[in-house]
Amino acid sequence: MPRIYLDHSGTTPVDRRVADEIYRFLTGDNFGNPSSHHFFGYAAKKAVEEAREKVAHALGADREEIVFTSGGTEADNLAIHGAAATNFKKGNHIITSAVEHHAVLNTVKALGKQGFETTILPVDRYGMVSVEAVKDAITDKTTLITIMHANNEVGSIMPAAEIGKIARERGVLFHIDAVQSFGKIPVDVNDLNCDLLTISAHKIYGPKGIGALYIRKGTRWKQTLLHGGAQERLRRAGTENIPGIIGLGKAVELAAADQAIEGNRLKALRDRLISGVTGSVEEVQLTGHPVLRLPNHASFCFEHIEAESMLHNLDLKGIAASSGSACTSGSLEPSHVLLAMGIPPHLAYGSLRLTLGRDNTEEDVEYFLATIGPVIEELRSASPF
Repeated sequence: MPRIYLDHSGTTPVDRRVADEIYRFLTGDNFGNPSSHHFFGYAAKKAVEEAREKVAHALGADREEIVFTSGGTEADNLAIHGAAATNFKKGNHIITSAVEHHAVLNTVKALGKQGFETTILPVDRYGMVSVEAVKDAITDKTTLITIMHANNEVGSIMPAAEIGKIARERGVLFHIDAVQSFGKIPVDVNDLNCDLLTISAHKIYGPKGIGALYIRKGTRWKQTLLHGGAQERLRRAGTENIPGIIGLGKAVELAAADQAIEGNRLKALRDRLISGVTGSVEEVQLTGHPVLRLPNHASFCFEHIEAESMLHNLDLKGIAASSGSACTSGSLEPSHVLLAMGIPPHLAYGSLRLTLGRDNTEEDVEYFLATIGPVIEELRSASPF
């Protein structure tokens, strides 16, 4: 039986070339603390700055604008808390959307309990926030807009550049969670008109536990969450995760090198998945935008199906998939993203997310398409509904 992995939005396997780079900084003489003033420390510092340069180059940024974090969640929290607290005297209004990752949505909600005014914008049936809705929501107290670049559950790509242009015109800081888009589609901080942007290594074949936050020069932002040493130019305290940073740098380098070619390959596989599922299975709905979606992302809702049973049966057939964000897989509630899109709860419970990666082939897609129909038919025949 094959083992087919279709959950690359949950995490990706570490690329062998990335693992080799990490291993170099787990062994031998490459163990120094970059804050130490001796040979071992200097060597570690040099490696960190080389990785920082790779991340900055990929984002169209300067290396001084990159702060390494423990991952996307910390970077989102640093961005939002830092921007909100620093600009509190100017205003206390934050705008976000109803389909954000919980690292953003729950952070904004937490600030709403601490004296901040929050606006959570609705989305259309594709999970897209309206540029006009953002524009209309801005008040003279608005200091931060935080909108994701691409949705992790349905793959829709937001009009981030247009939102960023409006934010800049109105003098409002703009933060983008680009954890899902970075490495798959072009992500340039200048094209996107953003002041803050978040990425994570384990979505692009790097290690878990490492990410980065872009902070544009001149942005009114200060560190408010972690207090300690002077690491990362006083923006993120704590001894640097050297192997993780090296791994992130290498993963970014590799992703940038083959993004266009790999994106086209994955898009073809994605389109075959979409046409195969919608053309062969009855009572199924494609979720997310039909065109403006990540090249590796296909997502559906099946009538009269419970996602957990579907995923279990697929796993028994050697197929690893998901029903949405891995961060909410333990929840008994239907996806907040699907509900915000107007999908009724009974249908949202039957969601399936398929996300492709470097290791997937045409044979993988055809095996899935040959498998999903019988799995759905079996589950429906046993369903009381």
